[in-house]
Amino acid sequence: MRKLIIKKEILTALRDVRLQVSGGILIVLMLTAVFVGWQGQKQIQEQRAKAQSAMYDTWLNQGNKHPHSAAHYGQFAFKPKPVLSFLDVGLDNYTGISVFLEAHKQNEVLFSAAQDSNGMTRFGEMTAALILQVLLPLLIIFLTFNIFSKEREEGTLKLIHAQGLSMRQLFMGKVWGAYLMVLLIFLPIILLAYLLLDQQSASLDSAVTTKFLLLTFGYAIYFLAFVLLCVLISAFAKNSGLSLLTLLGLWIVSCIILPKATTNLADKVYPTPSQFEFKKTIKNKVKNGINGHNPSDVRLASLRQEVLDEYGVETIDELPVNWSGIAMQAGEEYTDQVYDAEFTKVENIFNRQNRLSEWAGFINPYLAVRNLSMALAGTDFHHHVAFARAAENYRRAFVKKMNKDMEVNHKPGIAYGDYSVGEEMWSSIKPFQYDLPNAATILSNQWRSVVALVFWLAFLFSLSMTYAPKISKL
Repeated sequence: MRKLIIKKEILTALRDVRLQVSGGILIVLMLTAVFVGWQGQKQIQEQRAKAQSAMYDTWLNQGNKHPHSAAHYGQFAFKPKPVLSFLDVGLDNYTGISVFLEAHKQNEVLFSAAQDSNGMTRFGEMTAALILQVLLPLLIIFLTFNIFSKEREEGTLKLIHAQGLSMRQLFMGKVWGAYLMVLLIFLPIILLAYLLLDQQSASLDSAVTTKFLLLTFGYAIYFLAFVLLCVLISAFAKNSGLSLLTLLGLWIVSCIILPKATTNLADKVYPTPSQFEFKKTIKNKVKNGINGHNPSDVRLASLRQEVLDEYGVETIDELPVNWSGIAMQAGEEYTDQVYDAEFTKVENIFNRQNRLSEWAGFINPYLAVRNLSMALAGTDFHHHVAFARAAENYRRAFVKKMNKDMEVNHKPGIAYGDYSVGEEMWSSIKPFQYDLPNAATILSNQWRSVVALVFWLAFLFSLSMTYAPKISKL
């Protein structure tokens, strides 16, 4: 009997001209968004790979010079464009794409797409994620708002119940019928996305496939939960008009109002320091000491005495190594300590903001699927921080190598301009490479969003099983 109900709901939906048109438009929009996003992702990744290669060639061909001059000459690190980012651009347009790596300075990641765009960026792009998270639920509303109320208004609900079909069976039959229609709309975008991923065979490894399957499964849970909610409201609404009004109100609140309100609340509860304050704090602590009681000149004098004692000499001129190389590396390491401490503070603030958004997923499933989607696509805050840390570690490694060469090989008595190294030294620094976090790391960061989606599905299913028998009494 349930199969008949499912079949009936599917046939009814397929015969509805309004749903045919709206569903067709949505499918076209989704396919277009996926294809255009894939082309854009592929083009951007090729550009960044070429830029990274060109910058490394520039590094290799910088000519002979002092190693410390090379440390200031520096390199660029470009953030790779994640393969799955064509499905969800997330924060990529706002977090920057490259960072200049040089001695003595920890530069921020610059050149975000938002910097070069007009004010329309704030309204977002027509991406697959936007359609799946916002527009497809709207179609679900139009598909299901009268799925029960219409039969009650037409007097057919009691007739169906009188034929021996329980309200639970009828309810779940309508749920699965509507859900299968949603999957029929969802399926083309999944197939096209997978085919396009397969075109990038070099990138389509097990890690990408796992993330793609997890992303697909996450959306499937989200859609089922939304269908359950819509059918529930249709079942208990007095009429179709009230059902539609209620569902549209919930859609506006969940997809438009609550996300903005959650962001504003996070900013209010966990305010972040300005860039000016951040840089000023680092500068002051480098100069005056982390605790304010160990200024740079005192640290330098103490280090000088330690080095003199180590080599058993009285003056710097007597040292068998280059004092400047030692001092510069010590300065780098102290600055790194200050930077790490302050960066960790700011990162923790952002993490608290993100956790608030993740916990809000238990109130609003849209936030849960949005956070999970960005994470699996590689475009969330955690991925940006991972890239920034990888770039910073690379900077520290090559600067340390320059300083070490200066310490060991730039012998005392040789003028700065008389000592130089060349391509052999430059080529010992391998090109910058950044590997994306794996699926396990992503899920560990987003466990709240995962649990929130499962919670909503379980809660709405339980609610449906509890109250479905009462539909006949309305």
